[in-house]
Amino acid sequence: MVAEDARDFGAYARTGGWAFGLKVARSVRPGGQSAGETPKISAKEFAELAGCSADRVMRYYKAWDKAADDGMVPHFEALSPGMDVELPDADIWLSYYSARSSALSRRGEAISEAAEAEGIRPTKALEVAENPTALRAAILADPGTAEAARKALMDRLDEDPALRTELVRDIVRTDDLKKAVAAEAKAGDRVEYVRQIVEKGQVKTPAGQMIDASAELREEAERHLSLIDELDDGEESGEWAREAYDTVRDLVAQTVQSDPELRVQERRAKFYSSLQKATKVFEELTFDDVDDIDDIYEDDMVKRLEDLQQAIGACITALQTATVRPEADHDPRS
Repeated sequence: MVAEDARDFGAYARTGGWAFGLKVARSVRPGGQSAGETPKISAKEFAELAGCSADRVMRYYKAWDKAADDGMVPHFEALSPGMDVELPDADIWLSYYSARSSALSRRGEAISEAAEAEGIRPTKALEVAENPTALRAAILADPGTAEAARKALMDRLDEDPALRTELVRDIVRTDDLKKAVAAEAKAGDRVEYVRQIVEKGQVKTPAGQMIDASAELREEAERHLSLIDELDDGEESGEWAREAYDTVRDLVAQTVQSDPELRVQERRAKFYSSLQKATKVFEELTFDDVDDIDDIYEDDMVKRLEDLQQAIGACITALQTATVRPEADHDPRS
């Protein structure tokens, strides 16, 4: 008896689940055997004799079927009860068999394929998928699990618009997250401002002009950018981004002030920018949607418009005076 147990143990150690897969493959035909064929029984009958569930029997059956399609083992039709065949190595069995019934569904197949792509056993991924409460507990308790979950969600966002939408809504509804996103966006814009100086050799002035960056400015931008790029994962970049941005902005302002012609162009660009903003605002000021002007009238409205009219008139006068000023009066340093 001991020797028999040892032989059985050795056979299983070499073949693993293939040994039991063979027993199912040579003895089971789903639905039972047709008349005139080699006697086989249904998965339900086999399960009753084995003292297990029919689902478990069918998992072995389907694993053998997949392996047969790949040429690893003979097809069911070539097998009869009691027949022995050469079996593949034990390690290969797990690539065909899943110990979980959920693996038989379309969802389970997708999870199994993803697990194989990641180089892990499908049973591990299926177990996690079947226990979302356990997954939640692990995420809440363990930073490593939370980080893995975060990366997985980010990888999934491109192919799951619904998840992306829900995630954005969750962020918008949570004040702390909304502020954090705004802060990260601001830091990102500042880093991008510095990066453009390094990569393109140009920089935008406060008034919106694009000018060539000086050698000093590019060198300073490169220094700050290298410090930001060398930050460890998870290290806050907001303060570094602010310092880099403030430094290069100060240098840009100095560049503008040190060049008389550029200084005049900057003042002109700033004036045009303010004029465009004021024009847009005033164009949006309309009474078209007001049925009765009396409903909105207040004395202060007229006063403000009169003040605005005077300011515009003074501005026009100053510009008109400049157009007739003798050329000799122009001083680009002003």
